[in-house]
Amino acid sequence: MRVLVTGATGFVGRALCPALALCGHDVLAGVRKQVPGGAFVGIPSCVLGDIGTDPVTSAQLAGADAIVHVASRVHVMQESAADPLAAYRRVNVAGTVSLVRAAADAGVRRFVFLSSIKVNGEATGSVAFDEASPPAPVDPYGISKWEAERALADLAERAGMEYVILRPPLIYGPGVGANFLRLIRLVEAGWPLPLASLHNRRSMLALGNLCDAIDCCLTHPAAVGQTFLVSDGRDVSTPELIRVIAAAMGRPCRLFPFPPALLRGLAASIGRGAEADRLLGSLAIDSARIRSLLQWQPPLDFEAAVKFAVDAYRAGG
Repeated sequence: MRVLVTGATGFVGRALCPALALCGHDVLAGVRKQVPGGAFVGIPSCVLGDIGTDPVTSAQLAGADAIVHVASRVHVMQESAADPLAAYRRVNVAGTVSLVRAAADAGVRRFVFLSSIKVNGEATGSVAFDEASPPAPVDPYGISKWEAERALADLAERAGMEYVILRPPLIYGPGVGANFLRLIRLVEAGWPLPLASLHNRRSMLALGNLCDAIDCCLTHPAAVGQTFLVSDGRDVSTPELIRVIAAAMGRPCRLFPFPPALLRGLAASIGRGAEADRLLGSLAIDSARIRSLLQWQPPLDFEAAVKFAVDAYRAGG
């Protein structure tokens, strides 16, 4: 299958393009502009411009059997846009609409869209999110992903193009950033962390497992028209994650008890409340549907995937 991957030089795309090539697909790396020597050895590039600003044409997508749409304006920790929702909509909604229309005109058979669990919300209680959970996005990023999902489904159904939507939680692997990277650095520095009293539940998804799930969604007939919540299948607390990172680094794990409510209050007092919620709260998903319907199983176990990410960080990647 000839597969075009948008956002090929981003965190997910850098792993996905070679992974799909290893699975036997004929991969095209969708990039903003031509890179001297190409973005990947042995994988040709397709220049798409800035999605959301530059219109995508069917000529650019000619010959592609499927598209995996990874490119997006991702969640920004320190937002600088005057109108964040408009900025997200320009890339994540308008850009997706332009791509879907061009894909339909080019005769693309299947469109796989990487969305986000943020479509369902920011946190869970005792019950995990699943595909029956109502969409309840809170922030501009989640809202834009939900709007993009709806636009894709409408346009694809009218054009007779197959589509699949994936909603992952936090994705980790080589090159990871945000809170996962921050935890790696804290463990590396040996700082005692006041997180031993936490008993939260968070679902995560290894980058290698995501690539495998995307390959499954590209080829499995039962994936058509489906929205899947996908994860490693093992929910962990923040203290457990820190212990696994420490073991992967061969470093001591220094955790001490401290009331989580006080941690939240202290974080809120210095304007870091939302960041603290992502670290201290629960966000669990039930990925049973993709496992049962597509017979998909994540190939990487949690400890091995965390070590892979840690080793890449220590190697400078």
